[in-house]
Amino acid sequence: MNALHDTLHRYVDDGRVPGAVGLVARGDDVEVVTAGSVDTSGSAPMARDSLFRIASITKPIAAAAVLMLVEEGRLALDTPVEEWLPELAKPSVVRTPDAPVEDVVPADRPITVEDLLSSRPGWGFPADFSLPAVQSLFTVQKDGRALQDWPDPDTWLCLLAQVPMVYQPGDAWLYGTSSDLQGILVARASGRTFPDFLAERIFEPLGMKDTAFAVPEAKRHRFTSSYTPAPDGSLGLADTPDGQWSSLPRFHSGGGGLVSTADDWLAFARMLLNRGEGNGHRLLTPTSVSRMTTNHLTAEQRAGATLFLEGQGWGYGGQVDVTSADPWNVPGRYGWVGGTGTTAHVVPSTGTAAILLTQVAMENPTPTPLMRDFWRSVARR
Repeated sequence: MNALHDTLHRYVDDGRVPGAVGLVARGDDVEVVTAGSVDTSGSAPMARDSLFRIASITKPIAAAAVLMLVEEGRLALDTPVEEWLPELAKPSVVRTPDAPVEDVVPADRPITVEDLLSSRPGWGFPADFSLPAVQSLFTVQKDGRALQDWPDPDTWLCLLAQVPMVYQPGDAWLYGTSSDLQGILVARASGRTFPDFLAERIFEPLGMKDTAFAVPEAKRHRFTSSYTPAPDGSLGLADTPDGQWSSLPRFHSGGGGLVSTADDWLAFARMLLNRGEGNGHRLLTPTSVSRMTTNHLTAEQRAGATLFLEGQGWGYGGQVDVTSADPWNVPGRYGWVGGTGTTAHVVPSTGTAAILLTQVAMENPTPTPLMRDFWRSVARR
């Protein structure tokens, strides 16, 4: 038995997850381990092509879509987003991060495309959720794992515009909001719906045949149920294959709306590792991939984002490791985690892609013990 097999089966055997798919690839060498079942009742064994709600590992895909439009000249990194998102033309900012939401000043400059890509638009979640402006944001930026409750993008954007920003544009890394704004930006700048743009420009060229914002009935036998952990260690059912992802939601979340498989995300990972080319198609230039997978945060911004980034950096749509804090933190490693229990990373220096898909939600922004043990097993290969 190897470390990856032992790790996944240990967590299944002790009941912490019903099942899991782990994939580690280096070039043409691909190892896939499946463990457990698609649900707690054991109705079907987990399979390599099982479908999962991938949550925030949607974010790198959204960022790639924005960069495709930058390359085409429809967007520019330094251009204010108000050209396409006029609702955000005159945002207000709380005078200090802990100020009441009524104590605001105008933004000192417009929000740019690069602010959205680097997760520094002024809206989003810092380490302190108790700040008044953050509490106000929670009324709009709701749990991305329950997207059927969200309004349409136009309505959502109008609601967001009424929430004061926590920081001035560009000043701080803040989690979450920017990726959903990226999805709306792509739709408006391209003249296509976000699902259609991703399908035509990324999923079809890369052969990501199972990645979408909804699961058709013909594929639901491969769709896993999702769960949330309870304090007593039991798992509460959050969604079923015939549940929230059985129809296209009103809101197409660039922050976490996709369903996918391990092999589909591997196709995207290989495109990144091949500097923008995948499955015989060039999606991005090497320059764009480099910008996407390079840290853009200052040391001060990283220090303010320890709850989410644990001292590491952020590129476009994903974390970029800048220190070797743990065995799996290789400088240049790029990727992210999903609140439904997913992770996906690439290590350009070794050509490695590592993807873990499970059905049990994270309880907070800190990566779970299973995620860390998975990364540890990958680092030992």
